[in-house]
Amino acid sequence: MTTMHPVCTLSDLLPERPVAALIDGRQVAIVRLHDDRVVAVGMWDPFARANVMARGLVGSSLVDGEDVPVLFSPMYKQAFDLRTGVCLSDPSKALGTWAVAVLDGRVFVGAQLSEEAPVRHAEAGLAKAG
Repeated sequence: MTTMHPVCTLSDLLPERPVAALIDGRQVAIVRLHDDRVVAVGMWDPFARANVMARGLVGSSLVDGEDVPVLFSPMYKQAFDLRTGVCLSDPSKALGTWAVAVLDGRVFVGAQLSEEAPVRHAEAGLAKAG
C-alpha cells in the first residue's frame, strides 16, 4: 500500500501556479490545472541542473494533435509534459511524476510513478538510493 502524504487543500493551490513540496525527502512541484486536476512532477530541471520547476510557467502544447498541459522551465524554457514529466524537445530528459489524489478537498501526494532523467543523479553528485 502506498503512503499518501497530505500536502494542502485544493483551495490553497491557485490554478496553473506551481508550488513546491517535500515528499519523502524529494522536492516536487505540485500544479493545479484549470480543470482542477492536480499533478506532481520533480523540481529538478535537468537542463539548468537546479531545483526550480515550481517557479516555471504552466501552459499547453500540441502533442500528436492533442492539447496537453506543460510546465515550462523558468531557466531555459523547455516544455515538460505534466502527464508524463517528459521534455517535449528532448525526450531523454524527464522530471519524474508522483501519484496525486484529491479527497474531500485535500491534496495528497504519494509514490513516485516515473523516474527523472538518469543524468539527474550524476549531475547533482548524488547517489541514487535503491
